Amino acid sequence: MDAVTRLAVDGEIFDFHRSEPTIPEPCQSRSRRRFRTIWISDIHLGTRGCNADMLIDFLDSTDSETLYLVGDIIDGWRLKKRFYWPAAHNDIVWRILKRAKRGTRIIYVPGNHDEMLRPYAGLNFGGVEIRRNAIHETADGRRLLVLHGDEFDTIMLAHRWLAHVGDFAYELMMKLNYVVNRVRTAFGLPYWSLSKMAKHKVKNAVEFISKFEEIVAHEAGQRGVDGVVCGHIHTAEIRDISGVAYYNDGDWVEGCTALVEHSDGRMEVLHWADEITARNSRDVARIAA
Repeated sequence: MDAVTRLAVDGEIFDFHRSEPTIPEPCQSRSRRRFRTIWISDIHLGTRGCNADMLIDFLDSTDSETLYLVGDIIDGWRLKKRFYWPAAHNDIVWRILKRAKRGTRIIYVPGNHDEMLRPYAGLNFGGVEIRRNAIHETADGRRLLVLHGDEFDTIMLAHRWLAHVGDFAYELMMKLNYVVNRVRTAFGLPYWSLSKMAKHKVKNAVEFISKFEEIVAHEAGQRGVDGVVCGHIHTAEIRDISGVAYYNDGDWVEGCTALVEHSDGRMEVLHWADEITARNSRDVARIAA
């Protein structure tokens, strides 16, 4: 592995080093929203479900002192089965590495889909720190445990084969989600997550998410921290659970969300599809004026 720009998955070598991205980065004079910290996870590079263009827009529109990559950034499960790596996925990696060169502290906590990077925990590649988990201190002095969250997924722990079956079904849903949004785009409609809607309509899924959140918060409390930041279940959330702050940064497959910390320690979930819609509306209003 040559820095963090090379990765082997079942013998395939992916070289992420590029002199320039396929999708050019906006000039540095462009106004960016600045945060103290940004958390993103569950990008699933290497799959068709990854909303690469939307994530690139997010990366080109924001900046931070610290960026946490909270697992499932690269989907090693899918890449083992079938190669899929469009230029836009390389452009995302290019932008992340560029941030590291510009001085952003980047901490990568691998998840279950990119578990092939877990043996490198404790090392620093190209300015990207690989950690099994991390402790983040907010501007207002709170200590937050940062981990992917698959450690507390009972399906992953007890029945790994079932997790792979579920992953196959999820891929089918993502393909349908892709088709639906291609049609919506053709009609000038904003992004809409079919899978997110379906998940919230299914009682068992809602119960699983709630139980997962409670287990993760309980574990954080046991470790003596003030809160926890995770990903894994593709459901962005900010809530208090028995005195422990629970934060989930969501994903870039279904919800297209990020968790951010403002300069005063205030936490917020950004729903980037909504941010783009609001920005486009403002642009139209300015043109009309």
